[in-house]
Amino acid sequence: MIYIIRHGKTELNKAFVLQGRSNYPLNKEGIRQAEEAAQGLKNIEFSYVFSSPLVRAVQTARIVAPGAAITVDERLIEMDYGPYEGTDLRDPGPEITRFFSDFVHNPAPEGMESLESVVSRTGEFIEDIRSLTGDILISTHAIAMKGILENLTPGSNGSYWPKNIGNCDVYAASHSGRDIGVPEHFIITL
Repeated sequence: MIYIIRHGKTELNKAFVLQGRSNYPLNKEGIRQAEEAAQGLKNIEFSYVFSSPLVRAVQTARIVAPGAAITVDERLIEMDYGPYEGTDLRDPGPEITRFFSDFVHNPAPEGMESLESVVSRTGEFIEDIRSLTGDILISTHAIAMKGILENLTPGSNGSYWPKNIGNCDVYAASHSGRDIGVPEHFIITL
């Protein structure tokens, strides 16, 4: 199986700030969320653990898969929000409001990474791990995770972009050989 997890909460998440590539650690709640995810995944022995280079994703991977070797991959980093990094999401301005209201039909504002770029780089990552065997953990971010889910869901046509993916939400997809199944939301039970 491939398990894809969004990192736990940070202080910027708590403050409703567009965090993107800002490198903030997990806060206490984020650590607790990752610990709960670890409990829900405790019976899985991960053969491979991949993470975004940002500290919040690496921390989440370490908590969920303690003792496992973590391979950091730049392609799992969050979307580059460019000049919009740090925007207060309670009052985001018209460009961000328009983009977030309909990702599929509204292109990213000037200076922000495009969704096509996110899908492309996460798709390259998926192709590189496709032939691995054993259980795999991928620790990443909301938009990068949606890019992965788009890649793994034939005919999705952007259906993941408007979905809310909360902190430490997990999606799982079966895989054997080079075949990877369509991911499903994995409910953590304690």
